[in-house]
Amino acid sequence: MMTSSAKRRALLIIGLLVVLNAGALALHLMLGERSIPPNEIFTSLIGTGGQEYRFTIHELRLPRVLTGMLVGCGLALAGTVLQAITGNPLASPGVIGLNSGAAAAVVAVMVLVPAFPMRMMPWVAFGGAFLAAAVIYSLSWRKGEAGSPVRMLLIGVGISAMTGALITYLLTVGKIFRVSQASVWMAGSLYGRTWDHFWPLLPWQLILFLLVAAMSRKLDLFLLDTQSATGLGLRVEGTRLLFILISVGLAGSAVAMAGTIGFVGLMAPHMARHLAGTRSIVRLPAAALLGSLIVVLADLVGRIAFAPYEIPAGLITAVIGVPYMIYLLLRRRAI
Repeated sequence: MMTSSAKRRALLIIGLLVVLNAGALALHLMLGERSIPPNEIFTSLIGTGGQEYRFTIHELRLPRVLTGMLVGCGLALAGTVLQAITGNPLASPGVIGLNSGAAAAVVAVMVLVPAFPMRMMPWVAFGGAFLAAAVIYSLSWRKGEAGSPVRMLLIGVGISAMTGALITYLLTVGKIFRVSQASVWMAGSLYGRTWDHFWPLLPWQLILFLLVAAMSRKLDLFLLDTQSATGLGLRVEGTRLLFILISVGLAGSAVAMAGTIGFVGLMAPHMARHLAGTRSIVRLPAAALLGSLIVVLADLVGRIAFAPYEIPAGLITAVIGVPYMIYLLLRRRAI
């Protein structure tokens, strides 16, 4: 049970992150090639504004930023779950190979089946991420149980290399127009995201977040050793497999709509743990809000800092994430 002071602190942290996300959303709507006054943003959102800015707000910027928020939430939640069930602070959808599996499946469809409907892309990405997860899980299985977290991580790195080679091959043999589209998508860009991207992604993220939140107590039991967790009634391997499937759905659907935006699933869970502690009931929403904030700010910086050129959000997160990962490695004396 959380103490009253812990509950107040948790509510304060979540409230602060909600305010920061609202501020980032407002900045995203206001800033750009065409700046929009705050009062026009407000009146347009509540339906009383004029037509001058309506298209820019409702059709260009709002679906883009909301899609980015969902993508950040999904990647952060997937990373939080993977770090908990593996006991490895370096585990994330990108590092362990889920993102690359989803990306390979989506690139294959984009290059080979041009008419494939966007609303079905989450299922394609889920299939690719699921296949990658199945290979990693089966190869790490030893003596009737999953192998060590380090073993899973190393196998994931190998899977990422293999799927990377497959993606390179597909981009080499595909038609130039489809290849150019896939290349932009691979960089992790929110450019051109519309309501057709947001609405298919929303149910995936919402349902899976509610599911993992409902299982937060079981997620906390993975902080214990296997024998203690089993003694408290946790079916360790079955529950771990279910959490892996949830992570696959969260990461795969996010990758389907925005490409491979790396390191969000690594950074956000660590930041959430420092802010909110290890209890999943607080850490999960904190990580989701931090992931959303990271992606939205990365997209905003990439959109306005180098205007008239636009830098994909995935490149911005990589610039931050690579040093952060090196810091984590050095801190754990893993190199």
